[in-house]
Amino acid sequence: MFRKATQLIAAAFVLGAVSPAFAHEEAKGPNGGHVIEAAGHHIEFVPSQTEATFYLSDAAGKPIASKGTKAKAFVQDGGKTVPLELTPVDPDKLIAKLASPLSSGAKVAVTATMVDGHNLQARYVVP
Repeated sequence: MFRKATQLIAAAFVLGAVSPAFAHEEAKGPNGGHVIEAAGHHIEFVPSQTEATFYLSDAAGKPIASKGTKAKAFVQDGGKTVPLELTPVDPDKLIAKLASPLSSGAKVAVTATMVDGHNLQARYVVP
């Protein structure tokens, strides 16, 4: 059930159908990525050539443990939508391997359920 609901929510984010009231963009994060505030948490997206990394922190910027977080991301790039399985990596990261580098303008949506029960949703556009 989590998988189906996650896919529907993330697909809606990628397609822009979800209200921006769920999350809003902050300044650049400590790891050089864009930070989105969602449900009192911060999610920083840092793409590389081979991985999509999301750093988790609280409203004060203190890292939040990723262990036990269930998360999925969707990438819309070049007319294709691809799901990414995010793996929690200590201390505060969610990481997915990329089949190929993300293009400028690619849209990325992430949805996560934290151990504390908070549901996080954010979307990004690759610079």
